[in-house]
Amino acid sequence: MRGLTDGRTPGEPRRGTQATSTAVAVFVALGVSLSGCAAGGTGARDEGPAHAEAVGPAASSSPAAAAPSKVPDRVDAVRLVKADPRVSAEVKRELKPCVADQYPVDVSYGKLTSGSSEDVVVNVLTCGDGVGVGSYVYREEGGAYQNVFQAEEPPVYAEIDRGDLVVSKQVYEKGDPVSGPSSQTVITYRWASGRFTEEYRVHNDYSNAVGEAPTPAPEPDG
Repeated sequence: MRGLTDGRTPGEPRRGTQATSTAVAVFVALGVSLSGCAAGGTGARDEGPAHAEAVGPAASSSPAAAAPSKVPDRVDAVRLVKADPRVSAEVKRELKPCVADQYPVDVSYGKLTSGSSEDVVVNVLTCGDGVGVGSYVYREEGGAYQNVFQAEEPPVYAEIDRGDLVVSKQVYEKGDPVSGPSSQTVITYRWASGRFTEEYRVHNDYSNAVGEAPTPAPEPDG
C-alpha cells in the first residue's frame, strides 16, 4: 500500500477527491438521461445489435424456442422391402433402379400404430407408368421394423390420413388407359388390438365419356 502524501492523518477521507467523484457521477447520469431523450425515448432499443444480444437469452429460454421439432429417422426403404420375407417375388422384381440409383418407391412417416416411433409406409411403383404394385406398413418393434400391413393387388397405393391408413385401389376394365381407370375403391384402416381393421370403404365409378371426342352429328340430306 502506498503511503499518504497529502498531509492527512490516517483514516481521514480525501474531501477533494470525494467531491470530484460525486460530481463526475452526477454528470454521467445526466448525460445518459439526455442521450435517452435524444433517441426518442427508446434508449438502447435504437442501437439494434445491442438490443438483439440483450434479448437473445430471454428468447431462447421460452418453451417454444427450446423445444426442437422432431425429425423422423429415415430408413432405407429399398433394403427394408427386399429383406422382407413377406414381400412377393413379383414386387421384388419390380424394385429395381429406373435411372441410375433412383428406385421407384414412395415413403411416408407418421403415427399409425401408437408405437414409440413413427411408422413407415412404403409404396413400390413401376418405372414406366408409376403404377403401384405393393403397399406396406412397417412398425418398429424391439429396434427393428416389422411388416404389419401389406397390399399387393395392383394398382394400389397407401397413404397416411390423420392417423388412419388409407389404401386406394384402381379398377381397370378392358381397354382402359393407365391414366383413366373405370373405378376406384378407397379403404380406410385403423389400428386396433395389434392389427389394422377396416373402418370405411368407398367405391367410385368414373365416366368413360370424359375426355372422349363427341360423335359428329349426321349431315342433313340434300
